[in-house]
Amino acid sequence: MKDERGSIIVLTGNGKGKTTSALGMAMRAVGHGFRVAVLQFIKGDWPYGEKAAARRLAPELELMALGRGFVHVDPENPNPEDVKAAQEAWETCKEKILSGRYFMVVLDEICNAIAYGLLDVDEVVEVLKKRPPELHVVLTGRGAHPKLLELADLVTEMR
Repeated sequence: MKDERGSIIVLTGNGKGKTTSALGMAMRAVGHGFRVAVLQFIKGDWPYGEKAAARRLAPELELMALGRGFVHVDPENPNPEDVKAAQEAWETCKEKILSGRYFMVVLDEICNAIAYGLLDVDEVVEVLKKRPPELHVVLTGRGAHPKLLELADLVTEMR
């Protein structure tokens, strides 16, 4: 019997390629006719090339830049505006994850947002556990929290 369960995939580490790998997974899913949401926390607006590709793959590929873009955060004392923006972004992510409309949801740079103290890892884990069973979720960013690593079906460390 075929396993229809979705995976939780964490792409972390200090090396390059986390977002690129996640976008590759998203494009492959779209190529197979599935609907994908790619939600970005930290980097700000998408570069022109990614936006142009997303427009061509719409409506199956939905690309959204959330939050306040590149931020310099003191994890011990995060800026309240950054926390508010991350919380608002997370509300959008929760809606996408729980909606049942997607085959895959990519949460780009969410590991950074958690490491910076902008999001609560326990809340993220709780939502991931409640996701539709067939949904694949890809989380990217440096310094993935141990609770995310424990929950993940696959972890890749970029060096």
